[in-house]
Amino acid sequence: MAQAQAAAAPAVQTGSAYWRAAGMTYIGFANLCAVVVRKCQKEPFKSQSLSREKVHYKYAPYADGAQQKPEYRGVDAGKEIG
Repeated sequence: MAQAQAAAAPAVQTGSAYWRAAGMTYIGFANLCAVVVRKCQKEPFKSQSLSREKVHYKYAPYADGAQQKPEYRGVDAGKEIG
């Protein structure tokens, strides 16, 4: 805790972002904030926000300079589902 406060002190003085002072990327910081908000919500909002956490995407590997057959994959709360 003291180390985080010491790292944040120069950020306050220079006006830079806290996430940068903590050594995080903005995307990492935004994801962390989203997780905290989802955990703090009450029903029915919690189940609605958890359903939006699922991600589906198309993955197409390349071999010998040519695109292979695409695969459809998904991620559910950080776990690969396909």
